[in-house]
Amino acid sequence: MRCVVANWKMNLLFPEASNFCSTFAENYNPVEDVRVAIAPPSILLWTIHSQLRGRGITTFAQNGHFEPKGAFTGEVSMAQIRDAGCSGVILGHSERRQQFGETDEVLAKKVAAAQSHKLLPLLCIGETLVEREREQTFSVIKTQLSVLKGVSSGPIWVAYEPIWAIGTGRTADGRQIHEAHHFIREELRVLLGEAGSSVPILYGGSVKASNFGSILSVPQVSGALVGGASMDPLAFAEMVKTAQEA
Repeated sequence: MRCVVANWKMNLLFPEASNFCSTFAENYNPVEDVRVAIAPPSILLWTIHSQLRGRGITTFAQNGHFEPKGAFTGEVSMAQIRDAGCSGVILGHSERRQQFGETDEVLAKKVAAAQSHKLLPLLCIGETLVEREREQTFSVIKTQLSVLKGVSSGPIWVAYEPIWAIGTGRTADGRQIHEAHHFIREELRVLLGEAGSSVPILYGGSVKASNFGSILSVPQVSGALVGGASMDPLAFAEMVKTAQEA
């Protein structure tokens, strides 16, 4: 199975999002083995879900709280995300970890909460440039993946996003991607047993239409979590087509 997920981050207004959906839908034909998801800002979730419903495109949230309800001003619960039509939620993106102080302990609760509300968790992991230069990549990944210890056997996706390649124009080379994804696969088997063999491992980090084909050819790469390039409906449609033809 191939997976292509658009992470719009804090971008686009209602008219822009609506235009994206119209243009993308005109250039997209569903294929059974390729999953496509769009993760807009939370205020756009229902709009995107409603406009794309029935077209083979799912909606993911960019974050969610682990508590079911309560006095958590500004947060969105997993139940509310589900109620907005989402089928999944991105968790642990490096921007959440670095800018908002999310810890592995909190993420372990979020993964469990997502699964309990029948949301597919897309767990993001990855090292900084300093950590890579200190040869700490594998130890960082191992620690970040440890939040999956003891989770239920429900579906989960993992996205490897080397932080030094996010929004920088730099992309990890094929050898670096393969080494990281191979290590992740082995760790998933340790943590999840046989189920770890089938967890999709996406790559993220300055992915665009021009380099996605070569990234997708790397062993153990199941797809991509796309940032800036995903806000162009034609470019995103081209990346989806690349996944469908791979």
